[in-house]
Amino acid sequence: MTGNQTENLFQPNRGFSKLSERAVVFLFGFFALISIMTTLGIVLTLASETFAFFQEIPLWRFLTDTEWTPLFVNPQYGIFVLLSGTFLTSVIAITVALPIGLLSAIYLSEYAPTKVRRLIKPALEVLAGVPSVVFGYFALLFVTPLLQSFIPNLQGFNALSAGLVMGISITPLVGSISEDAIYSVPQSLRQGAYAMGCTKKEVVIGVVIPAALSGIVASFILAISRAVGETMIVTVAAGQNPTLTLNPFVSVQTMTSFIVQVSLGDAPTGTLAYNTLFVVGTTLFLITLLLNVFSFWFVRKFREKYE
Repeated sequence: MTGNQTENLFQPNRGFSKLSERAVVFLFGFFALISIMTTLGIVLTLASETFAFFQEIPLWRFLTDTEWTPLFVNPQYGIFVLLSGTFLTSVIAITVALPIGLLSAIYLSEYAPTKVRRLIKPALEVLAGVPSVVFGYFALLFVTPLLQSFIPNLQGFNALSAGLVMGISITPLVGSISEDAIYSVPQSLRQGAYAMGCTKKEVVIGVVIPAALSGIVASFILAISRAVGETMIVTVAAGQNPTLTLNPFVSVQTMTSFIVQVSLGDAPTGTLAYNTLFVVGTTLFLITLLLNVFSFWFVRKFREKYE
């Protein structure tokens, strides 16, 4: 075999490989562009319809009115009515989900035997796959009658049962992500703390939790965003009574349940009442965007890096 033949043997033709690589890069870039264009389209749609709404309703009135009745004869446009309902159900939900999810994550990562962890974690994640409408009817038909047995003034539609069940529905989100963050903390940190004479509790509280803090907070923010944007549970269980209140025993209306109400055809297309759908959607979009920006900032600032 000559020298030129040997050289060609170890330097195959790369033309097809380069062509296929360019095709893959183009394909992935195309899919990324679809995501960007979809987001841009959503933002432009919300912005255009929201601008049309504020052409007729002043921003000050939108922020200061104490009633929300855009579908009534004498319409009022106080967004804080919907914000109060959303805030109330979300606070109840995160009060349930955050401690239960975090404690379950600590147990699975630090205390549970390997066999128990392999059994419980998939079961916890399966709970996240239950449709939210099922949770909604569970809250309405089981949790509410149960609560009414010892809370006599609890209405049939109320924020309490909706918030409690919504907390249960987002608990797997907190538990799974927090457990992954805690489990990824290097064993060397734990062993170093044990070598210093720390107990199991001191290692978990003083070493593991601070080391996994960025991931835990990210799970909290994601769960809060999910609670704020939850639709079917609050629509079915909390009712659609736009009342400015923080009383969890009465019916309230959240931003998402109002969007469902308008989407059912209660407002003709192109009217001011129809545009309220988009202004409420914009408000919800801005809230979740701020939560995600805070989560991104917090993770970048406090993320622990291990070599």
